[in-house]
Order: sequence, then C-alpha cells, then structure tokens
Amino acid sequence: MQPLTDLSRLSLNQATTQNWSVLEAVDGCVRAGIPSIGLWRHKVAEAGLTESARIVRSTGLQVSSVCRGGFFPAATPAEREARIDDNRRAIEEAAELGASVLVLVCGPAPDQDIGAAREMVRDGIAAVAPYAQERGVKLAIEPLHPMFAADRSVIVTLRQALDIAEQFDQQQVGVAIDVYHVWWDPEVYRQIKRAEGRILGFHTNDWVVPPPDFLLGRGMIGDGVIEIRRLRCAVDAAGYHGPIEVEIFNQALWDTPGDEVLALMCQRYIAHV
Repeated sequence: MQPLTDLSRLSLNQATTQNWSVLEAVDGCVRAGIPSIGLWRHKVAEAGLTESARIVRSTGLQVSSVCRGGFFPAATPAEREARIDDNRRAIEEAAELGASVLVLVCGPAPDQDIGAAREMVRDGIAAVAPYAQERGVKLAIEPLHPMFAADRSVIVTLRQALDIAEQFDQQQVGVAIDVYHVWWDPEVYRQIKRAEGRILGFHTNDWVVPPPDFLLGRGMIGDGVIEIRRLRCAVDAAGYHGPIEVEIFNQALWDTPGDEVLALMCQRYIAHV
C-alpha cells in the first residue's frame, strides 16, 4: 500500500477545529501548509457568505466541500418542501464559496417508517439535483454509521448510498466516504470498487476503543482501529484522487490549541493515510 509523501491532498474539515471561525481556520491552514478546507454552513453564516468567500479566495485555498445539505425526511409535505428549499440555499452557498461538492447528511425518519424516510431522501435529491448541476455543484451522499440512523441519517451503508446515487447522472450525484462510518462494513471494499466515478469525497479520522462519546467520539488518525491507508488505497484505485478531509468531532481536540491540532494532524496524515 503506497503511502502519501506530502500534504498536497490534505484538507481540514472545519469540524476538527470547531472553535475556530472561518478566518481562523483558513489562516491556520495557511500556516500549516494545508492546501484545502471543508467549510461548514453554520461557520460560514457566522462570518457571512460574501466575507467567507472573500477570505478563502484571498489565500488561494481550495474549498474541498461544504457541509451540509440533506435532512430531507419530514412529517408533512410543507416541512419537506422547506427542507428542499434549504438545500437549494446550501447549493447556492457552495457555488459562491467555489466548492464543487455539497455533502448530504440525509436525515432521520420523522416516525417509525424508515423505508418511507429513505424514499423521501431519494425524492429530495431528485428535487434539487438539476438545480445543483446548473450551479456546478455535485451532491455527495454520505452514509453514516448505523448508530446514527435514529437521529441523523437513514442511509447507513455505502451500498444504500450508491443505490440512490446510481438513479442520477454521474455529473449530479455521488458519494462521500468517511472511514468512521464505513470501516466496519464487510462489503465496504466491494462497494468502493462499485463507486468508481462517483466518489466525491474521502474523510479520515479514527475509531478509538472504547468510543469516549456517542457523537464526539472520533479519534485522531492513528489512535484507533481503522485501516485508514487500506481504505484510502481502495478509494484511489476506484479513481478518486481529490482532497482528503480530516474530520474529527472530539471535545478534547476542540479544547486543544488549533495550531497544535493541525501540526499533529499533518504528522498523522503522512504516517497513516
């Protein structure tokens, strides 16, 4: 398995430095020599969309993705339409920021009918995919670990994500693969191969044992059990050679000075990705 020898594909997902603003995260990337950043909409809203776009453009950083769209299922038609409208706004924001990818966290079921919720996900994507294509933005369905099925996403395997993505043009809809969510899946390498041409993002972190928290339990690269390099090589073999985001939800990291986090992140990226 061929290691990476430089930081040319590395991207900081803003979730890793939760306490930093857009400006602070961008400046941190510049200091650390990280060429790309994945932006979160709530952070962009804090700074303002126009100002966030200006900050990124002024440094020459690439915006690897915007998080997040999705959350399509809802109890009423009016609520579902409101969520579709919000996804249109997310697409507009991604386009303004110069991002070619909007990551979709698809959302939980509003009741106990998980099958119906998955249909709502498909229908919601169908409603916004042409709009995204017009604006040069691709939609990346991110399957989440099954423990998040009840509150974050009814799409919990790469197979499910691809079953939906393949109903759309390859230029409109693909998948984002996060090692934290897929490492356990006995089908993962088969599904990565199937995803050739549709992989729009690859996110890294680690699964520590035992997880310290339900949501904020992701570990720094190299601190856990995930075969990160093997997964990265499989994604490469499937034709993805784009940015590799480090996305870590972890309170201890958030309480650590951001420049220290980025320095460790760069070291572990070379060592383990």
